[in-house]
Amino acid sequence: MTDKTVALAADHAGYELKRQLSEELARLGYGVLDLGTDGPELVDYPDYGKSLAEALASGQAPRGVVVCGTGIGISISANRNPAVRAALCHDSTTARLARQHNDANVLAIGARITGLETAKDILRAFLETPFEGGRHVRRVEKLGAL
Repeated sequence: MTDKTVALAADHAGYELKRQLSEELARLGYGVLDLGTDGPELVDYPDYGKSLAEALASGQAPRGVVVCGTGIGISISANRNPAVRAALCHDSTTARLARQHNDANVLAIGARITGLETAKDILRAFLETPFEGGRHVRRVEKLGAL
């Protein structure tokens, strides 16, 4: 694992967007840990949210991206693991704030509600934005203690 590795996981609804985001990550110079799914056949999003969370918890990647139809179900699944702070983002502003204020380490996107170019903008904002620290540290530490 390097700091430039991003784990990706999606259900059937998010498969195509995950594939396109994987290409964008490669174009940006990131390594990709693809945890599936590998096609549009019906699967269950909790399985893929769990796989991604376990990959982060074990140190296989420092950050991740999860995709399902709305981004809601798979983010709930990923957030069951205490190593994960998944944030469902709808635009680059929410992605920046998720990183700056919440030190989110997983980006969740809804494939049925977010267009490709917007998703790429969200991804870039998420990857490029550092955690601000300062007044936010205490709150993030409380999240870890829940």
